[in-house]
Amino acid sequence: MRITKDKARQLLKEFSLRATAPRIAVLRALASSADPLSHTEVLKHLGKTECDPATIYRSLVKLRDVGLATVVSRAEGIDRYAFTPKQNEGHSHPHFLCEDCGRVACLPTEFAESISVKGPWARSIQNALVQFRGECPDCIDHSRKDR
Repeated sequence: MRITKDKARQLLKEFSLRATAPRIAVLRALASSADPLSHTEVLKHLGKTECDPATIYRSLVKLRDVGLATVVSRAEGIDRYAFTPKQNEGHSHPHFLCEDCGRVACLPTEFAESISVKGPWARSIQNALVQFRGECPDCIDHSRKDR
C-alpha cells in the first residue's frame, strides 16, 4: 500500500505526532513494502537522505510506540517493522524467515486462516509472533537453476 506525503502527514497528526521529514519518509517506506523491514532495510529503501541512521531508528521506535508500526519479527535479534494504518489493527499473521537470503516475508492470509484456533488459546495464538524458518520460494528456485 503506497501512501502520499499528504496522507503520511495526516496519519502522523491523527496519532499526535509532528510530521517531520524523517517520520514521513519512514512511514512511506513501511507502507510501500510488502514485507516487514528492519532498520537497515529502511535505510536502504530511503537511499541517500540527509537523515542520519539514529534519526531513522528513533522514527521507527516512535511510530511503533503510537501504533503506526508494529514489530512483527525479532528473527536473529533484529526487529522488523510493518505499517499498521488503523489503530488497534495489528499485523498478526505468520511470517517466514528465509535462512538463505534472510528475507522475512508475510505468509498468505489463507495460511493464517488455516491455523486459526478456538477456545482458551485463541487470543494467545492471535497475539503471538508466529514465524516459520526455511528456504523461501525464490531461494528454492535459484538453487534448482544452479543444479
